[in-house]
Amino acid sequence: MSAELPPTERTSAGSAGLDLLSTPALVELLVAEQHRAVDAVLGCTDRIAHVVERIAERLAAGAVLHYVGAGSSGRIAMLDAAEIPPTFGTSPQLVRVHMAGGAAALTHAVEGAEDDGAAGDAAMRESVRPQDAVIGISAGGGARFVVAALSRARSLGAYTVALTSTASSPLAAAADAAVVLATDAELLAGSTRMKAGTAAKIALNAISTAVMVRLNNVYDNLMVGVVASNEKLRARALRLIRSIAQVDADRARDLLAAANGSVKVAIVMARRGVDARGAQALLDRCAGSLRALL
Repeated sequence: MSAELPPTERTSAGSAGLDLLSTPALVELLVAEQHRAVDAVLGCTDRIAHVVERIAERLAAGAVLHYVGAGSSGRIAMLDAAEIPPTFGTSPQLVRVHMAGGAAALTHAVEGAEDDGAAGDAAMRESVRPQDAVIGISAGGGARFVVAALSRARSLGAYTVALTSTASSPLAAAADAAVVLATDAELLAGSTRMKAGTAAKIALNAISTAVMVRLNNVYDNLMVGVVASNEKLRARALRLIRSIAQVDADRARDLLAAANGSVKVAIVMARRGVDARGAQALLDRCAGSLRALL
């Protein structure tokens, strides 16, 4: 019977007697198993790179990236999407999340939400345009909300990606491209919040960060799109300006204020000897590439 189940629902032979282990042995086993999540994502690097290039092309032309998930997968998607605006200085509308059960499902399980295919379909009909990109996340690949959403998005002309741990799943079949993270059975059978969830988090981090790099929101290995919304991030912004523009602390503060908080604009002002409007115009001509200007 086990062979008929998705890999994520099977029982792991390596964790038999889990409840009989000593606490140190239990914790060591649970932590060590996470290595498999990293290996699963590493095995998909070429596929992920292809997905990144396709998504970046669309976003560069004004598209939106949508994440669709249910349960743990939806929460992982929300976590990744929420970090993109403050990290890269993008609009909150650039990456949107569609969660089975809505916002309430972020903190509490919403009974039957992942089985509501009609709701997934409706979410895409209401939000997705042909030029957009949509990533559906489901470890087992059978969440009807996600499968229906991806099917509808694809029919609308959007570029669709399945992020799953099950190659033969309905979700993988519904997408233009499937990234299959072969995490296999969980130590706690069926608990895909564990290594399958870790693999999905790593993959989404890689996709979103690589897309932002391709969209010129990163210079070298520095987050020059950072939004200085608190003391820590303001200090980071000032360090970036001082380092890249090669100015002292007082000048960095003046530049950041004149640039209305934009690190990239402040750096271009200093390096090119222009005001904020001129710096923004130069960035616009180079698709926001600080590298091209410096």
